[in-house]
Amino acid sequence: MKTALITGATSGIGKATAELLAKNSYRIILCGRRKEVLEQIKTELSAFTETFSLSFDQRNFSEVETAINSLPESWKNIDVLINNAGNAHGLEPLSEGNLEDWDAMMDGNVKGLLYVSKLIIPGMKERKSGHIVNISSVAARQTYANGVVYCASKRAVDVISEGMRLELTEFGIKVTNIQPGAVETDFSKVRFKGDVERAKTVYAGYEALKAEDIADAIYYCVNAPNRVAISDLTIYPSAQSEPRTIYRN
Repeated sequence: MKTALITGATSGIGKATAELLAKNSYRIILCGRRKEVLEQIKTELSAFTETFSLSFDQRNFSEVETAINSLPESWKNIDVLINNAGNAHGLEPLSEGNLEDWDAMMDGNVKGLLYVSKLIIPGMKERKSGHIVNISSVAARQTYANGVVYCASKRAVDVISEGMRLELTEFGIKVTNIQPGAVETDFSKVRFKGDVERAKTVYAGYEALKAEDIADAIYYCVNAPNRVAISDLTIYPSAQSEPRTIYRN
């Protein structure tokens, strides 16, 4: 039975992926900041598989290190790492950007991914096997006005994924970079500081992707035959033609 560690597992793509893998015989390490939510999901998934939870803020390396080092010996061999945790804050031009928002995006989307990966990769290299899935965004493919820092953070995920592939393929470790388009999760609610009505407008007039759609793609990637390595995967809802263009009813 393989073990998967999933960051940002308390909601959205992370939660959907945890549920799908749990129902398909993976042991799951749930990671996130909201301890109560983690425990609730852990209880739910325990009906299908063995689960473990780690509560930490991946923007803080000491927290990440303490949490991952606290794993019992029986949970230390991680076969699949899904770097899903990330965030978007604000939608303003650079000249009006909020520095705390910038830090949150760069620290969470870029540095946090690096922190977690740094601690998991050595074990994979030692065992000469493993699979890392990084969740990027179509925002990495085309920068849009008022989202420059978010786009930059996701472009960095693409570059990191490419670098990981160059460094890790010889050790039998696969690296998959997934770029979702518009997915209806809490993403926009977070970006707009809890403004639910404004968040709803992002998904109005068309059918956005669901978190389960991305989970399905992840499941295929990590279960493809050993000869198959999915390097990059872009997923749009059928109404979206590129990052800035969505056809609405």
